[in-house]
Amino acid sequence: MSTYAQRLAAATTDRGRLCVGIDPMASVLNAWGLDNDVAGLEACARGIVERLGGTVAVFKPQSAFFEAHGSAGIAVLERVLVDIREAGALSILDVKRGDIGSSMAGYASAFLGEGAPLWADAITLSPYLGVGSLSPAIDAAVAGGQGLYVLARTSNPDGATIQLADTAEGTVAQHVVDAAASLNETRDNAIGLVVGATHADSGCRLDAFNGSLLVPGIGAQGGTVESLASIFGQALGHVLPTASREVIGHGAGELTARAGRLLAQVAVLG
Repeated sequence: MSTYAQRLAAATTDRGRLCVGIDPMASVLNAWGLDNDVAGLEACARGIVERLGGTVAVFKPQSAFFEAHGSAGIAVLERVLVDIREAGALSILDVKRGDIGSSMAGYASAFLGEGAPLWADAITLSPYLGVGSLSPAIDAAVAGGQGLYVLARTSNPDGATIQLADTAEGTVAQHVVDAAASLNETRDNAIGLVVGATHADSGCRLDAFNGSLLVPGIGAQGGTVESLASIFGQALGHVLPTASREVIGHGAGELTARAGRLLAQVAVLG
């Protein structure tokens, strides 16, 4: 069984290091000429994969926009995840779950392990009940050859209040970085971090990090591909730049061209 790190390396070597977010919010559906209902949700989300699934390495569906439509929306999400897999791309399901004990294990069973109804190559997690509280999800991901991305330094400005708070051993974000790196030593490098592209200084040391870095905020939030080298330095090789509205938010007619331009920019990173 291949690990998530191995599949990610193979996919990005073949198709380039770009992750396209699937965020079918009302404004995106409107740009596509679709109604904000389940039919519009499905046409947009599955249309993104249909048009880009053969060229983009990774897709990141945002669960919130599917959950907003109730059980029918979740059913669409299941189909989108299958579409991504059948296109030969990888999926990072953005769910940002975080809990303790049996509750964390319950969340994990929805996304991780053979037979999970919302199986994805990787999911996002929140560590703010303690990195140790994520153990059930970490164990399930490693056993299933899947990955995790733990929030460290998010792209939104409000995150700084907690993430850059000082502790006796450095900032909270640095604690998350160091804990994830330590866990990766015995867990197939399955644990990645979410670090936004919107900060001139990430506020944490990433040079020695040994996993993937999911980097949202390219485009609509103000981050640029050109700024990644200065933000991430020696960790640049681990960066997976992520764009959502910049690619999908201008209608189906511009989708392929916008993704192509970003792929060309990312390719320059090496």
